[in-house]
Amino acid sequence: SGLIAKLGLFTACMIIMGNMIGSGVFKKAAPMAAEVQSPGLLIACWVIAGIVTLFGALSNAEVAGIIAEPGGFYQFFKKMYGRGFAFLYGWSSFTIIQTASIASIAYVFGESANSLFTFPRLPDAYEQWSVLGLSQPLHNMGVKVFTIATIVALTTANYLGVVFGGIIANISTCLKLAGIALVIALGLTMGGGSTANFSPLGPSEAAEYKTSLGLFGAMFAAFLGAFWAYDGWNNITSLGAEVRNAKRNIPLALTISTASVMLVYCAINIAYIYVLPVDKMAALTQQQNSIVAVEAMRSIMGNGGATFIAVLILLSTFGATNCQLMPHSRVYFAMARDGLFFRSASACHPTYRTPSNSLIIQAAWASLLVISGTFDQLTDM
Repeated sequence: SGLIAKLGLFTACMIIMGNMIGSGVFKKAAPMAAEVQSPGLLIACWVIAGIVTLFGALSNAEVAGIIAEPGGFYQFFKKMYGRGFAFLYGWSSFTIIQTASIASIAYVFGESANSLFTFPRLPDAYEQWSVLGLSQPLHNMGVKVFTIATIVALTTANYLGVVFGGIIANISTCLKLAGIALVIALGLTMGGGSTANFSPLGPSEAAEYKTSLGLFGAMFAAFLGAFWAYDGWNNITSLGAEVRNAKRNIPLALTISTASVMLVYCAINIAYIYVLPVDKMAALTQQQNSIVAVEAMRSIMGNGGATFIAVLILLSTFGATNCQLMPHSRVYFAMARDGLFFRSASACHPTYRTPSNSLIIQAAWASLLVISGTFDQLTDM
């Protein structure tokens, strides 16, 4: 393929964990608590979703140990189900699934930066202008320009060599893990919380669930939030040609990283519950722009704690954006080599040994998606 294997096991683990740990761990606990209304069931949702994700990682590790080529799932599907299925997967990934994911995570990064620095906005008449009533391309334009600049900057770093993308993944993931460890430590030692917040562990008699399916429906709704936070574990498979000893290291990285993230998520949610009872966590869903991690740290350190979480979310989403755009560009590179994508995307840069044109095409389309609508529209896509 022309790509060079320069990524080791540690970097592969950091890419997977950086992909998985975005904004979900900070935001999803409150809506999940509102659904299950029980500390024990909330933790159970994270554990069960983590085990299911781990089963997925182990299944993919088996396949990745056999097929270690650029493109990951595209290569898997091509060999399992044929070119037609792989074609549909690759093009749906490019048009919506993966590029919208890159755009939405980068958008969260832009909004987090906006909460700290406040970007300029256009006059209301321009902000509210819509195209066929479907999207508002000029809405929140300051955030969108910053978001696009972020995508371009990270794409440039990855264009210059996979090792630079790996360095960004290593630094950003290590820093976000250190920040989460600090939140856990402060929450359990200085949070002024109580073990009484864990009683009763199961659903209380007074619990009134939102869905007609009762507890089952509530658990299912909470699982959606948990799985969203675990998403991204499988993207490392697309870097099969650039991980050293890929048939050994990719399966190892999938297993180690997924299990580690499950432990991190359970630990930080225990800290949340220790500081904030489940009913208070659930009440945050009624307050606009309230994030459980922010409120937990605010109760410990005041506004300084809230600012710390804002910076941590900023760092986390920056790293997740980098870890999202690294692997997916290899899918389009592999497709182009098979004649199923724009032929120019098959180019491997002669000096940097990266899928340079594929990275550029991906960045251009993700930037157009950023302009096309709001964050909610991107995540819906």
